[in-house]
Amino acid sequence: MRANGDRTYPNSLHNGTASLSKGHVRPEDRAILRAELLAWYGLNQRDLPWRREASPYAIWVSEIMLQQTRVVVVVERYQVFLKRFPTLVALALSSEEEVLALWSGLGYYRRARMLHKAAQFVVGQLDGRLPGSAAELRKLPGIGAYTAAAIASIAYGEPVAVVDGNVERVLCRLESWEVTKSGEAALRHRIDALAAELLDPRNPGDFNQAIMELGATVCLPKNPQCLTCPWVKHCKTQGEHKTVPRARMVSREVAYALSVRTGRQAGRGSREVLLEKRPAALTVMPGLWELPALRDAEVPEDELRMTVRHAIMQVNYYVRIRTVFEDDAVTMTVVGGERRWVPLHVAADMALTGLARKVLTRAHLLTGTSRDAMTPESGDERT
Repeated sequence: MRANGDRTYPNSLHNGTASLSKGHVRPEDRAILRAELLAWYGLNQRDLPWRREASPYAIWVSEIMLQQTRVVVVVERYQVFLKRFPTLVALALSSEEEVLALWSGLGYYRRARMLHKAAQFVVGQLDGRLPGSAAELRKLPGIGAYTAAAIASIAYGEPVAVVDGNVERVLCRLESWEVTKSGEAALRHRIDALAAELLDPRNPGDFNQAIMELGATVCLPKNPQCLTCPWVKHCKTQGEHKTVPRARMVSREVAYALSVRTGRQAGRGSREVLLEKRPAALTVMPGLWELPALRDAEVPEDELRMTVRHAIMQVNYYVRIRTVFEDDAVTMTVVGGERRWVPLHVAADMALTGLARKVLTRAHLLTGTSRDAMTPESGDERT
């Protein structure tokens, strides 16, 4: 036996292929698949900050952030967020605007609003204790089946399988299941059943993280690294499988004004930028601050400050940024909400849209790096 932390795995396993026909796995084959995957994970898992956490709250925050956002983006934002809101109570007692400001750059801001509301509910109704089962976690705002299973298994050791986009891909390839629109519901049921069968009830948290890690780093959507996969001898596909074509990206051209002036505060020479707050009635990014939109999207070449590409959902935005002087701001832009001249050192901590933060950073008006949380290829994939 070979030790890995407080668990042990056999050094050798029989060379037969696990029987996975119709999604039913023999008990002896389940043990082989579990041991092979966990041994691989013990040696190959990425060192991610949330994997060093035992706090259910910290694990919850990481799971919400990882929904539809690339791991490389989450790593930085997760640590900043927990430094500002180290406990569930600290998050609950903060304002929504503070939460959105720390979320800026991650995208999908509804997640931040629901996380904040759920924290307030837990503090107000559950004495500050995050529920310990997937069923109870699902009752909280913003927590669905996937997130509830992830938190319950990783933080509390509940034997419940996690199925995200990575897991779906791994299991479909393992069984050579084709993903088609017509059979989507039936296939989902088979995937869920197989995930539950394969789950290691003794180490559910590690197993769930291991199979997601396998999909994120080895069983990739394109050019899977089959030769390094611990399940290669059991896999009926060993390569890419037939999937439903992704929705095509739509392209749009937009233009915004970058208007900066010398600060008006007495005794201070800091510069201010003109920002506009998106109306609360909007369904996309309500309440966030952005640059004013130009009336004319066609910007003369000699007036162009920069061009930026920005992706939101299935839309690729090609953005033109024009420098606009204070006296021209009203006539050259479309007023869509509350406007404010904001000192740049204050703007850095505001709930800015990802695009606004990217533009201000590239214009060297904000410190730090530009963050662009683009949607991954499907669902809740972690890459």
